[in-house]
Amino acid sequence: MTGEALKGHLDLLLLAVLAEGPAHGYAVIESLRQSSDGLFDLPEGTIYPALHRLERRGLLHSHWQTDVPRRRRVYELTTAGQKALAKRQQDWRIFRQAVNATVGI
Repeated sequence: MTGEALKGHLDLLLLAVLAEGPAHGYAVIESLRQSSDGLFDLPEGTIYPALHRLERRGLLHSHWQTDVPRRRRVYELTTAGQKALAKRQQDWRIFRQAVNATVGI
C-alpha cells in the first residue's frame, strides 16, 4: 500500500499496535506487516519519524531496553495515547460507515 493511501491513518495504526503492549520499532513494523497480511509493509523511514512525532505529542513514552544483546528503544502508550486511540477508533468507525453507505458496500 502506498504512503499516500495511509496518510491520516498511520497514527491510528501505530497507536493500535502499541495498545497491545510495549514494543520496539522493528516489532511495530513486523506487527503491522503480519496483521495486514503484508499490505502494510512500511519502511523504517516512515515508522520511526511517526513514532517520534507521537512521542513529542505525549501519546507515547519510550525508554531504552538494555537487558538484550543490542539495546533498543521501546515505545508504549501513555494515558493520553489511550484516549487518542479511542477517539481515532470512533472517528474511523464513523468514516467507514459513511464511505460504505456512499459506495454501496
